Amino acid sequence: MIYLALYWEFFKIGLFSLGGGLATLPFLYKLAETHPAWISAQTIADMIAISESTPGPIGINMATFAGFQVAGAVGGLIATLGEITPSIIIIILIARFLTAFDKNQNVKDAFYGLRPAVVGLITFALLKLMGVTLFHGQVIHMKETILYGVLVLCILIWKKVHPFIWILVGSVAGLMFQLPS
Repeated sequence: MIYLALYWEFFKIGLFSLGGGLATLPFLYKLAETHPAWISAQTIADMIAISESTPGPIGINMATFAGFQVAGAVGGLIATLGEITPSIIIIILIARFLTAFDKNQNVKDAFYGLRPAVVGLITFALLKLMGVTLFHGQVIHMKETILYGVLVLCILIWKKVHPFIWILVGSVAGLMFQLPS
């Protein structure tokens, strides 16, 4: 029964998270609320850091991780399959029918209308992630907040630096300023 639950929950996430990996985050945070034994908000924050630094989509990495946590390797596989099934179905349908609708103004308008929704989902994920990493209840983590501000300022000043360098700088800074557990 756990396998069916894993498949279904990640199928829903894969179906409704239009816009890529970051758009899955609001759904993953909701999953953390409904199934805290599967995944926590802190785990999501940690997985985002790992997923952004490694190849592969965030949603699939999270599905694999959560499934593995709950039901081992088979659970990881089933959750991952649940996550990717909607995309496969949608891609097959689009490939089959898009050529007939690519000039249709209603289809163009629908895709145009999805853009603000995707921006909203990603903004929600950003705010939720900032809440987990920069705040603990009502207390602000000063070191993390200052480090975040300095890194954002540096990125804005030195725009042409390769993203890998920023990932490396963020990782080193995080290790240097790590809070004792």
